[in-house]
Amino acid sequence: MMNEALGLGLLQGLTEFLPVSSSGHLGLARIILGMGAPSLEFDLVLHVATLFAVLIYFSRDLLSLLLEWVCGFFNGHARAWAGWRFGWAIIVGVFVTAPIAIFLKKHFVESASENLLWLGGNLWITAILLFSSKLIREGGGTVRIRDGLFVGLLQGIAAMPGISRSGSTIWAGLLTGLSREEAFKFSFLLSAPTILGATLYDAREIGGSDAFFRSLPDGWLQGAIVSFIVGMLSLACLRKLIVSDRWWLFAVYCMSIGSISVIVHFTGA
Repeated sequence: MMNEALGLGLLQGLTEFLPVSSSGHLGLARIILGMGAPSLEFDLVLHVATLFAVLIYFSRDLLSLLLEWVCGFFNGHARAWAGWRFGWAIIVGVFVTAPIAIFLKKHFVESASENLLWLGGNLWITAILLFSSKLIREGGGTVRIRDGLFVGLLQGIAAMPGISRSGSTIWAGLLTGLSREEAFKFSFLLSAPTILGATLYDAREIGGSDAFFRSLPDGWLQGAIVSFIVGMLSLACLRKLIVSDRWWLFAVYCMSIGSISVIVHFTGA
């Protein structure tokens, strides 16, 4: 049981941030490898672990941008600062993401996560987005409030397993004219309240702290630590690949895994 907890923590840490879809990989692991799905409680623990990875990795940016956003309420000049635009763009993005993600989760996510054809097709969509990023000329823009609309829309759609959240939101940011560094930063700062909101939404089904801890598998803490550490490394790796414009290479991986999923679906191999 501990080995499975460690494996799920490793899978979460690797795929939550890299543009390959963590939910898609969890679905594939369940169907093809026979790996059990994490309990709701352990799933929440892993998401909290990756949330901490985002908060710590971007702690300096978070503090400075938050300070600038708060200053904007008291100082008119501060509303020209990056933090004012960033803060409102994140709020707009979350409000766009939430209803789309909730609708998809209620009606499509569960069935799609158990269907290899769905998973394979969505991984192909991710691959196409990543490949097409090579056609987008890098802009020099910084985040504007209206960018939250488009990036938030893509983030909501990425609730579907197989469609990468990071891949689709970074792609959307580049399409709106952001620099690669800015698109990377906005994607993951937007992910923090989204992960927190999704965790709180799912936590409604938990009966209390005693029931919560009793439901956690052996090795849950080690799994969470692995998820956190691997998540931090994944963020650092992805940033370098995006800035150097080599992150599209993940498209080859997504295309390969997606193709295998579709073949297994039709052949039953």
